Amino acid sequence: MNMMINNMFSCLCLSAVVPFLMSVQNTEAQSVFVVGDATGWTTPQDSSTYQSWASDNTFAVGDILIFNFQTTQHNVVQVSEESYTSCTSSNPIGTVYNTGPVNVTLNRTGQHYYICSIGQHCTRGQKLAINVLASAVPPSTATPPPPPPPPMSLASTFSPSPIPFIFICSLVFVFFYAHY
Repeated sequence: MNMMINNMFSCLCLSAVVPFLMSVQNTEAQSVFVVGDATGWTTPQDSSTYQSWASDNTFAVGDILIFNFQTTQHNVVQVSEESYTSCTSSNPIGTVYNTGPVNVTLNRTGQHYYICSIGQHCTRGQKLAINVLASAVPPSTATPPPPPPPPMSLASTFSPSPIPFIFICSLVFVFFYAHY
């Protein structure tokens, strides 16, 4: 009897969880980027390392940048374009991160600039400039708008969701399973 109650409880939980998981599957996930990939956040041998890395990626609001670096060896400072160009950190934007690794969530569109302010690291190329878009899909160039959809009847607009069907089937299964 105890085993039957456990099985019934398991089936009931499953019947509640499956529809929930199906409803969340369509949500957009943020992207996580490790700055510099395997190189991490370090003084690069090639001063264009982070420029090349940024050009290979598309960033959107909500994405996360992970700066992997060794504490006391490097830091992460968000700066203005002017400070980025001149490699100065006298007017940081927000927190100066001295303990690695650091996760930075991109919370606004536009240009973002990051440097390492330790020693000559920035002048040697340890700096990152990225453009953050509102969504992960880059804007297209002059695409004509799609043609208007054809008139629809009520029958063609109705598309039932599988969630109620799965939920009802789960309940029927639990009901019959509990009685046998």
